[in-house]
Amino acid sequence: MTRIAAEWTRRDDLNAMLAAIDPDADQCRFVGGAVRDALLGIEAADIDIATRLLPDEVMARLEAAGIRAVPTGLAHGTVTAVLPGGPVEITTLRRDVTTDGRHAEVAFTDDWREDAARRDFTINALFADPVTLEVTDYFGGLADLDARLVRFIGDAGERILEDHLRILRYFRFHARFGGAADPLALAACTGHADRLKALSRERIARELLLLLGSADPLAAVGLMADCGIWPVILPEMQDDGARRLAALLDREAAVAAAPNPLLRLAALLPEDALIADTVAARLRLSKAQRLAMTRFAAPWPVTGSARQVAAQVQPEELVAPWLLLRAPRAMLVDGWHSLKGWQVPEFPLSGRDILALGIHAGPDVARALGEIRRRWVAEDFPDDARIRQIASEVVQAAA
Repeated sequence: MTRIAAEWTRRDDLNAMLAAIDPDADQCRFVGGAVRDALLGIEAADIDIATRLLPDEVMARLEAAGIRAVPTGLAHGTVTAVLPGGPVEITTLRRDVTTDGRHAEVAFTDDWREDAARRDFTINALFADPVTLEVTDYFGGLADLDARLVRFIGDAGERILEDHLRILRYFRFHARFGGAADPLALAACTGHADRLKALSRERIARELLLLLGSADPLAAVGLMADCGIWPVILPEMQDDGARRLAALLDREAAVAAAPNPLLRLAALLPEDALIADTVAARLRLSKAQRLAMTRFAAPWPVTGSARQVAAQVQPEELVAPWLLLRAPRAMLVDGWHSLKGWQVPEFPLSGRDILALGIHAGPDVARALGEIRRRWVAEDFPDDARIRQIASEVVQAAA
């Protein structure tokens, strides 16, 4: 019998909560990603519990135990228990009644296998007993996990018709866990690629950024091209998009940079700020994300050190990833490390200082300040003595 072993299973708050809502230890099981990741020795991002208890009963038992309960998705059976060690989602066992590719109407059930059967991939349909930690596997998920095979439960085409987003989820999970691709899954994704058009742009954006945030998404990106996915969700991506992404991954490795999904999305696109902004707007990205996309699409300045560029570009936190994507390879490593943990120094002069040097109030003050700051940046932010010398030179030249 396979058992999970993970630090989170020993959380006092989690076990106390389980004892409160399931004193006989026969109504709840850990499920999904937490179980899968525990088997792989990966720290779980979220802990999910499946239960035979109905949502109202879960709420009542949590509240009776003094545990805050948030009805995060009662229509779909989900209650969130707010615990000191982090929130835990508790969801009543379900079966699909109707689906239209975007939404599902569900009914509650007490059948563990029926609930597992409605999940997307075999590796996500594993349950674990909270007491014994023994794993229950209805659809061969353990073998698929060992083989690094991402496989749909049942007929792949039918599962995609239930929820079109499963196409992108397939490639995301393949990027994270997959070895050889499942030909049945690829055929189904290819045959139903156009159905992604029916999804909201927000859902596509979220899934796409999660995929691009995996350690190495390059193989999945190539498979998506083979299956005709990119023309549907990112028609601006050209044939050399994968090559540009590969180059970025190589540069990330050279400086040990953490994955930046937004930067990787920009790498898939041509070096064109208008295209980048168009894509960001269509995907309903935030204002900050749109700004980042347009910055990443711009060419790197032809002169100046990385720190000098950072002093002239706002917000400055975008400069390091921009450098990673666009700067000449020769300045990559030194430039990246020069920006790490560094902030642009505060410019030490103000208009009052310029007035004190004899320039009359008005536009000449701003012009003098601009020229002094330009020289201050060009000299790599010298000390106060030098900056005041520069100020004197600028004022004298303007006299």
